[in-house]
Amino acid sequence: MRILFIGDIVGKIGRRMVKDHLSELKKTHHINFTIANGENSAHGKGITKSIYKELTVAGVDFITLGNHAFHKDEVHELLETKNIIRPANYPDSVTGDGYKIVNINSIKLLIVNIQGRSFMEAIDNPFTKIDSILEANTYDEAFVDFHAETTSEKIAMGYYLDGRVNAVVGTHTHVQTNDEKILEKGTAYITDVGMTGYSEGVLGIDRKAVIDRFIDQLPKRHEVPENGPGILSAVVIDTNKKTIEKIRIEE
Repeated sequence: MRILFIGDIVGKIGRRMVKDHLSELKKTHHINFTIANGENSAHGKGITKSIYKELTVAGVDFITLGNHAFHKDEVHELLETKNIIRPANYPDSVTGDGYKIVNINSIKLLIVNIQGRSFMEAIDNPFTKIDSILEANTYDEAFVDFHAETTSEKIAMGYYLDGRVNAVVGTHTHVQTNDEKILEKGTAYITDVGMTGYSEGVLGIDRKAVIDRFIDQLPKRHEVPENGPGILSAVVIDTNKKTIEKIRIEE
């Protein structure tokens, strides 16, 4: 199977980049299934029903989230009805699922969204949580979006799951890393897929407010530009050939 995974979609520019380039990417790379991280797609925080529809109409088959999963109230309805998951290590009482199994050409693909704990909210242990998910399910292939802050936690998770899942891709830090590889036991891995959004800001945010805050340490409102040049960051994973290829499209 050939899976296209699109890194954190940030705001209107990120959504435009998906609409402008996804169709051609799917043709060029012979994609069977497209997954995207959409937790920043609604002006930098969360996702709405209309944005979910916008992305799926553009060709995204499945959406993962992260620490901003519940920034928009309407996500609760999405999580109960659509191809979208939130981090699995939220408490069981929280709306939605942290994983789903989808059938693609008779292949049962387990998709897991898990969140790190280093410098992030103290939710359940991602390592033991994913153990329980893998043990409780029957599947042919497995894909993991590990939404985490530190490179060390992501790399550790990659090795922890090596040979047990087909792919572990990192999200959240918005900068595409240069360490895509097939690990020793066959798992495709990258520390961070990168961001899809405004390319001349700071992680998709207007750079002035971010720079000013570093200078004076005072709170600033972060704005996500709606116009300007964009970047699309993604990876293509071939689970049969055991390959991983980075994609980076800049305007």
